[in-house]
Amino acid sequence: MYITISAQKLGGNYSQSVAGYVDYLEKENQIPEQDQKLENFFNQYEDDIIPEEVVQEIDSNTSKLKKIEPKFYSITVNPSQYELRRLEDNSESLKRYTRELMKDYASCFNREINGRPISINDIKYYAKIEHHRTFKGSDFQVKENQEYATKILQLKNDIQKIHRVEKEGNIKKIELQIKQLEKVAPHQQNGSRIVQGMLKEGNQSHIHIIVSRKDVSNSVSLSPGSKYKSSEVEMNGRLVKRGFNRDAFFQKAEKTFDKNFGYQRNYVETYQARKTYIHNPKLYFSAVIGLPASEKAMAMKIVRESGLPILPVIPVSQAQLTVKLIRTLQKSIGVAIRSGSIGI
Repeated sequence: MYITISAQKLGGNYSQSVAGYVDYLEKENQIPEQDQKLENFFNQYEDDIIPEEVVQEIDSNTSKLKKIEPKFYSITVNPSQYELRRLEDNSESLKRYTRELMKDYASCFNREINGRPISINDIKYYAKIEHHRTFKGSDFQVKENQEYATKILQLKNDIQKIHRVEKEGNIKKIELQIKQLEKVAPHQQNGSRIVQGMLKEGNQSHIHIIVSRKDVSNSVSLSPGSKYKSSEVEMNGRLVKRGFNRDAFFQKAEKTFDKNFGYQRNYVETYQARKTYIHNPKLYFSAVIGLPASEKAMAMKIVRESGLPILPVIPVSQAQLTVKLIRTLQKSIGVAIRSGSIGI
């Protein structure tokens, strides 16, 4: 499970309207597939919400917010292939999970409204399920194929120059070179070199959530981007609670999924494992080594499928945990985590 929370920006400025983002999320409904169900927006209690309503509700719920403050946040929830296999119906299961997840989201605010904790009924949000993903320039497959892409582009430019009589050369020979480069590029999908913009194969279902910065009454600011986890501050002579606990939210998100779908989570898939990896990589690798044989084998498989080329040198004993090896593994696994393959 990989979850991101971000304030929507246009360059250096926060978006003043959600319209552009809503249009972006409608893109998948434009993909012509006969067996593809059209996915509409939904919230905690309603289905089939039209885009115009989403824009109207979010854009009108910004009372007293300044131009330099975010008007809404984007939460993206990316279940792994293993997690998706536990779902009987991607759309309905993910919709049900979203509604439970947003209860967790509300519970992680250290705020009160009229003396009571924040609840799901205070949160204004709209969500949408998507079933496709494309390869981005930041994906490791595209990056590692870039050397070949550059050479292919240069050869194609050479062909154009030959056609324009700006250069001499054998076009057929160059075309064969291009075909060879296409074949030997390290990352392929269905026999084709992976490039930016190519649709990813397999189950790619994920969730986009638009959540208003203000509560449903348009009077209380609720920021998941707050740097405060849980604290109190004196304002106008009284103590006011503030903060959002991201750690608690990520942990709850994981537990809620596991509980709802009976998912048996491997150590390397856990939020705690990612935190351990970031702060104490030696402890992380020691924990992987200490797993029972079957769990360790699954952990290795999950890491390998995350795109780590260094799997063959993952240590199998404490004696192999050298500082140099840890640094190598840390750098490589960091790439996988940032690409959304493992962790939350």
